[in-house]
Amino acid sequence: MAEVTLKQMLDAREERVKKQKIILSRYKHPLVSFTMNIAGPIKTSPLIERSFFEGVKLLKENLPQDSIVYQDIDIKSTGCEAMFSVKYEASKLKDICSSLEEGITIGRLFDMDVINADGIKLERKNPRNCIVCGTPGRACAAGRVHPVDEIQTITREIMENYFFLLDKERVSDLAVKSLLDEVYATPKPGLVDCRNNGSHTDMDINSFEKSAYVLKPYFGECFSIGKNTVSLSPNEAFPLLRNAGILAEKTMYNATGGINTHKGIIYSMGILCASIGRLWLPEDPFRCASDICLESANIVKESIQKDFEQIDSSTAGGRLYLKYGISGIRGEAASGFDSVLKIGLPCYKELRNKNFNSNDAGTITLLYLISNVKDTNLYHRGGVKGAEYAVKTTKKLLTDFPEPTKNQIETLDDAFIKQNLSPGGCADLLAITYFLYSLES
Repeated sequence: MAEVTLKQMLDAREERVKKQKIILSRYKHPLVSFTMNIAGPIKTSPLIERSFFEGVKLLKENLPQDSIVYQDIDIKSTGCEAMFSVKYEASKLKDICSSLEEGITIGRLFDMDVINADGIKLERKNPRNCIVCGTPGRACAAGRVHPVDEIQTITREIMENYFFLLDKERVSDLAVKSLLDEVYATPKPGLVDCRNNGSHTDMDINSFEKSAYVLKPYFGECFSIGKNTVSLSPNEAFPLLRNAGILAEKTMYNATGGINTHKGIIYSMGILCASIGRLWLPEDPFRCASDICLESANIVKESIQKDFEQIDSSTAGGRLYLKYGISGIRGEAASGFDSVLKIGLPCYKELRNKNFNSNDAGTITLLYLISNVKDTNLYHRGGVKGAEYAVKTTKKLLTDFPEPTKNQIETLDDAFIKQNLSPGGCADLLAITYFLYSLES
């Protein structure tokens, strides 16, 4: 991030005016010239560029469809610049640009000039307020009332706060979408899907939809907890997540009439969202899946160790752990979701690269998870024999047909239903696979 001189800025402005005249002469439509209001000698950075491209995106979304006849976007040391020749009335263009500049927080950093086809710049109706103290007009800027470092601090806060809220919404949306993608994936052996309710008599797709939608605020809250506890150790963040998870379970049960649709994923997805929050940077919001999963392991490691030290045979999960060493979703989290990183994601990515759609890649990926993961749900419903049967039959199918057809998976579904088997733990891992793939994509 190189500093620029006053001469460089003046030269850049002169070059920009020349470019505006050329575009106006060539296309004979009103022109939007978009730059960023950035104080100080450093005019660009990864965060400034992200803010600039957010402005470009918002402008395009608000312009009439197919109205842009030419665009020029340039990232230089003197700042980010974009010019759009727009087949639209100049005064209406100015209204659109003003609404972006004044209607959203980050718009305070946008400078969207509108020049009509005759080369006359349209003035904004209301003068801008000082970015620091809110005083109307340009008196503060003209008198250099506020030091540059104070303006820069506020500028960064505007960008950070805007993208924190944007990314919080994006993470919670993707979490909900991954839950829905999982339940919609069809066919799935023994699980609720679009074909049937699997081995379940108490739930259906509607139950899962209700549950997924009401959990959205919880996923956003976990992201916030992660960001707000970044100065604490990962272990210190866990009690806050546990409390949020307890409330989310109550929300789920209220929405489903007491049916446990997503208890396991409340735990695992909440931890993943918090991990993203802890790793979040406004200029680099989403890290690779392995980084997110490692942070998840760090968050739960100490708590899970204590849980396993104190575990007894009073619960089905406790008995499975003590007798067979099966640790369930807590073990998955403690491992950094090893099954997802080593089985789910690689399998799903390979299938998508072979042009399998999201549904078919997901149903096949689920089979590879079933054949490799000790799913506590299978043990709960079918005992050791049932779990072994599920793994054996799934492995046999994959050995004979590494990419089984819909009909072959439906046959396996019928067999699981007959045995009252439902690999709910693997279904959660599929949802996590969908989630991490979406983030990486």
